[in-house]
Amino acid sequence: MSQTGDTPPPEQGHAPLIEHLVELRSRLMRSVIAILAIFLALYAFSNDIYQFVAEPLMALLPEGSQMIATEVASPFLAPFKLTLVVAVFIAVPFVLHQAWAFVAPGLYENEKSLALPLLASSVLLFYLGAAFAYYIVFPLLFAFFTQTGPENVQVMTDINQYLNFVLKLFFAFGIAFEIPIATFLLVLSGAASVQSLSAKRPYVILGCFVVGMLMTPPDVVSQSLLAIPMYLLYEVGLLFGRLVKQRRAEKEDADSEAES
Repeated sequence: MSQTGDTPPPEQGHAPLIEHLVELRSRLMRSVIAILAIFLALYAFSNDIYQFVAEPLMALLPEGSQMIATEVASPFLAPFKLTLVVAVFIAVPFVLHQAWAFVAPGLYENEKSLALPLLASSVLLFYLGAAFAYYIVFPLLFAFFTQTGPENVQVMTDINQYLNFVLKLFFAFGIAFEIPIATFLLVLSGAASVQSLSAKRPYVILGCFVVGMLMTPPDVVSQSLLAIPMYLLYEVGLLFGRLVKQRRAEKEDADSEAES
C-alpha cells in the first residue's frame, strides 16, 4: 500500500531524535574531556591538595601527631580520589554550561531569562556551602572531636577514612545551600505559596535536624552546624520568593492600568 503525501517517511521522524542523541553525546564527551584535563593538570599536586584538605584537622592535633594509612594502597588512592573529586568540582560550571547549551534551544525567552540566573546561583551556592564547611564547620567540629576524647587516647586518623568523612560533609553542605533555590522555585512555580511555606516552619525545623542527623556524623554539634544554616537558607528562599511575587503583582497591576 503506497504512502500518502501527508505521511512523512519513517526516517524523517527519527532524524530529530538521532540529532539530539548525537548532540547529547558530544556534550557529555566535552564534559568528560574537561574533567580529565583538569585532573591531569592537578595530579602533580595531589599530595598538596590532600594536605590542604587535611589542614583543619592537622592544625588541632598535638605537636608531632600525624595521619596514618591502614591500607597498603591508601597513600596513593586517597590523594588520587581527592584530586578526581576536585577536578569534577572545578569543572561543574563547564558541565552545567554544556547541559544548558543542550536544553536552552527548547526553552522560551522568559524561561531562559530565569533559568540562567538560577543555574549560576545554584553553582555559587554549592561552592559557598563547601567553603562554609571547610572554613567554619571543620575547625569547630574537629576541635570538639579532638578535645572530648579520653586523655590516654592519641588521635591518629586514617587518611582514607578522613577523606570519606570530609567529602560527605562537603556534599552535605553543598546540597544544603541549594535550599533557597528549591524554596524560590516552589513559590515561583505556584506549587506552594509563601504563606503555606511559612506556616510549615515547625515541620521544616524538624526536617532540617532529621536531614542533619542522616547526612552528618552522629553527634549533636555537626547536626546543628548543618540544620541551623539549612533553616536560615529556607528563610532566605522565602524572602526572595515573597519579593519576586510582589514585583510580579505590581507589574501585572501596572500592565492592567496601562491597558485600561
